[in-house]
Amino acid sequence: MNKKYSNVVDVLTEIEDGAVIAVPGFFAAGVPRSLLRGLIKSGIKDIVLACGCGPMLGASDEMVELVENKQIKKVIDSYGLYRSATKGSSDPFEQAVKEGEIEYEVYPMGTLAEKYRAAGSGIPAFYTPTGVGSVFEETVVTNIPKNRVKKETKEINGEKFILEYALKPDVAFIHAFEGDRDGNLRYRKTSKNFNPVMAAAATLTIAEVEHLVEPGDIKPDIIDTPGIYVQRLIEAPKDEYALTID
Repeated sequence: MNKKYSNVVDVLTEIEDGAVIAVPGFFAAGVPRSLLRGLIKSGIKDIVLACGCGPMLGASDEMVELVENKQIKKVIDSYGLYRSATKGSSDPFEQAVKEGEIEYEVYPMGTLAEKYRAAGSGIPAFYTPTGVGSVFEETVVTNIPKNRVKKETKEINGEKFILEYALKPDVAFIHAFEGDRDGNLRYRKTSKNFNPVMAAAATLTIAEVEHLVEPGDIKPDIIDTPGIYVQRLIEAPKDEYALTID
């Protein structure tokens, strides 16, 4: 089955306002920047960006446009704000969070990874020791007071655990080093990060690939994400850009 689309406009059709969109990336590594630029052009509103570790810091230009276009309703991440107070004071996203215009929900990075992995495995919830004894045990960590829901805990074999729920996005934007027309994907080094678990978790997975090859060109034993998880893809050569995190 040929899952390749000719352009980013067509590949994003049928994504509705209010969609939960998974965006992988460890800062600049493995961020689907071409798909994010397509999202800006689409004009889709009330988006929830479900991230992993600061991908929108790695795609700061795209984030600024999404915020200024008022397309974002909420961001879920483990690290989404600049370390520098000076940098943050001029960052549209951080200011929108402070004003309560955009919700910002925070989880430890490993907990987020497991939330996606659980969704991809059909597991609705899981217990984790991460965050016990901290604010993450007490409540959902968010800048919107009414959404600070109390967490459930359980003692197992004498140890306390926090109940966390799987996170299943409506759509996942995936960045892969190589992919074939059947949707089989291969990642490169640290750009792999959250891409595989998000691809498996989402209802609709859209991949941008740096190198598009024919089915059979990627050896089966080095495929990271099987094509069964990918419904659409486009070819998008790697961007050259510099990243500065203050």
